[in-house]
Formats: sequence, structure tokens, C-alpha cells
Amino acid sequence: MKTIELFKNLRLLALLFGAITIVSCSDDDDAAPEEENELEVITNVSLVFTNTADATDVVTVSAVDPDGEGIQGLQEDNTAITLSLNATYRLSFVILNALDLDDVEDIGEEIEEEDDEHQFFFSFTQDAFVNPTGDGNVDTASDPINYEDEDDNGNPLGLSTTWTTGATPVAGGNFTARLQHQPDVKTATSGANDGDTDFNLSFVLNIQ
Repeated sequence: MKTIELFKNLRLLALLFGAITIVSCSDDDDAAPEEENELEVITNVSLVFTNTADATDVVTVSAVDPDGEGIQGLQEDNTAITLSLNATYRLSFVILNALDLDDVEDIGEEIEEEDDEHQFFFSFTQDAFVNPTGDGNVDTASDPINYEDEDDNGNPLGLSTTWTTGATPVAGGNFTARLQHQPDVKTATSGANDGDTDFNLSFVLNIQ
């Protein structure tokens, strides 16, 4: 009889231990934080400069991630940004996740929807443009950039900007576009070093 009672007790203990383990695992699953604010997967980026006075004057440069989610990042093509003198260009972006060619994702739309978490910053050869002047706002966020869009808080986004060239040619200059992902970080004074970098692309700039 004692042996039977012992087996019964052992069986009850085993069942109780199993129940505790299941509840514990369930609690752990509930407590596990969801991954939030992941960087966007970006495989293709194009910068498109369109002359506001001549729609046929369009300059496009691109960058492609050759190995998708592999160790390589976006790589700029060898095309220079070549703009005309005394002209105003609107810069827009085409930003894609093309890992699945049957289901290409427009990351630009996602950035627009999450405009309070993103901002584009720019740097360029000193005084390459007459508007904006200077060398961009990567070094100092308050430096002038002609943003044409903003988030709901009135802070700049940068999917659309304007750039006016002057009468002075530029040869072999530089133009950099940098996209920062800034969830819970973006403010009126946040800069290019705040948050995480989605991409940082540099191209040769010619104005002639």
C-alpha cells in the first residue's frame, strides 16, 4: 500500500511540476517585448533631381544593395549628379525593398507614414548652391535646407527638397543624402547623429 501511495504522490508531483512549467513558459512569452522600430530593409535608392522649369531636365543617381540582407550595404553607382547653372531642382527619392521581385515594397511610403520617426539630412560642397547656402545640415542640424515636407509636429522630413544653383560652376564636388531613423528621438533640434542611420549615400556633384 505504501508503494502505491508513493507512486500516487510522485504522479501528482509530476503533474503539478508540469503545470507550473507551462504557466511559467506562458508568462515568459507574454513578458517578451515585441521588436519595435526595426530599421527598414532597403535594397534600392534613387535620388531624382527634376528641374522645376524644365520637366525634361531630370538627373537620377542610384544605389543598390548587391546582396540583399547580406553583409554588404547600399553601393552608389558611378553616375555623377550633373545639374545646370542658374536652375532650381526638386529632389525626390525612390526607396524600395526589392528582395522579393514579385512583391517590391515602397519604403518611401512607409517613411512618409512614419514621418515623425525619420528625417533626411544633407551635406554638399561649400556654397555649391545659392539656395540653400553653406554646406548642409549633417554637421549642424539648424543649417539651411529647403525642406518641402514635414511631420505632424512641424519638424522637417525631406522626401522632397529644392536646390537652386548659381552661375558658378562646380566640378568634382560632393553631395550626400543621409536618412536617420529616429523613433522617440526626433525633435526640432535632433540631428544627423541621433537615432540610427538607414542609409548614408554620397555622389560626385557637378554644376555646369
